Amino acid sequence: MEDLNISPRKISFSPPDISELEINEVADCLRSGWITTGPRTKELEKRLAEYVGTSKCVCLSSATASEELNLRILGIGEGDEVIVPAYTYSASAAAAIHVGATVVFVDSQKDSPEMDYDAMEAAITEKTKAIIPVDLGGVVCDYDRIFEVVERKRDLFNPSGNNDLGQRIQKALGRIAVVADCAHALGSSWHGKMAGSIADFTSFSFHAVKNFTTAEGGASVWRDIPGIDNDEIYKWFQLYSLHGQNKDALAKSQLGSWEYDIIAPLYKCNMTDIMASIGLRQLDRYQDLLQRREVIIDEYNRMCDSLGLEHIRHSGEDYKSCGHLYIVRIPGISDEQRRDVIVKMAEQGISCNVHYKPLPMMTAYKSCDHVKDGGVDIKDFPNAYHLYENEITLPLHTLLSDEDVKYIVYWFTKIVQGL
Repeated sequence: MEDLNISPRKISFSPPDISELEINEVADCLRSGWITTGPRTKELEKRLAEYVGTSKCVCLSSATASEELNLRILGIGEGDEVIVPAYTYSASAAAAIHVGATVVFVDSQKDSPEMDYDAMEAAITEKTKAIIPVDLGGVVCDYDRIFEVVERKRDLFNPSGNNDLGQRIQKALGRIAVVADCAHALGSSWHGKMAGSIADFTSFSFHAVKNFTTAEGGASVWRDIPGIDNDEIYKWFQLYSLHGQNKDALAKSQLGSWEYDIIAPLYKCNMTDIMASIGLRQLDRYQDLLQRREVIIDEYNRMCDSLGLEHIRHSGEDYKSCGHLYIVRIPGISDEQRRDVIVKMAEQGISCNVHYKPLPMMTAYKSCDHVKDGGVDIKDFPNAYHLYENEITLPLHTLLSDEDVKYIVYWFTKIVQGL
């Protein structure tokens, strides 16, 4: 360490950035006596809708629940196909399986984790009801290309829907629905539009490792659909998330309003006011948090460019990422060498990660009745595997000090140069 004036330290991969503002708001919530879905959740929904530029937002218990309910609102189920990138986290595919649909995996582009859009187009059949693009690391996909494809494939689309609202939405769209997985992308923008206002339906994650957190939690948003009442869509999200009960706890608390009906035996995935308390104060701080991420990303970019490493590009002429992950690829190294780099970083107290091990490598998807053809083999997704085998994700969070960043840059540079 003689050539670095920084003492050894322990650097976590992605701890939550919680200030006294969040702590005090949670304490106020606990003292209020209202801790389940209530006024704070409703306020967070209103503010998030304004932030992303949609008419409505529904806060739920997770992004997975949000994505699943997006598909249920669309009436997607048994006999339908949903196209999902092979290079993503399990939730992107699991939500489609939860509703009974068949997942059709698509390989990545050769040098990008985005789907191969030509392969995506080739995968569309008369059974395809939705495509789930994934805005990995906060970098927004090429939605122009995606929408161009689904518009051109209108003649193959057969509106169906296993519920009345889903049938009407599918008929109103008249094409395959674009249902974005924006788990990483709150605050990202593309062609001047905020993530959340681009796809037909969008899910966000507020898990503890995300830029914006409510500990657990997530949200669904959607674009206005001609002929469909946004209040009706919102009502059905509420029903799906609260046992099919036609009044939430806040509505039932009004004088004489104890009685309610259960209109269907549905699910339980609502957000609590305790969670929303964290989110409200996170939202107050969010722009400052994003700006700090930009500073760290600039330091990592300089390092990677000097080493000749491939890395995620968080901004460009027509897009700006929220900077959720810093993904690096070391050209020419093997999976074994990549693992050794991660171990050597850990020996210096620096936690790194990998985003992601492609789903065709996971036991759950190698043999699965709800994956097309009964399962998948990673050999059929060479680009996804190539992206995975030499990928390392560096710590990127707002609790990193300038000295922490220098420490990471020093050791990563030293270890990579020693390969």
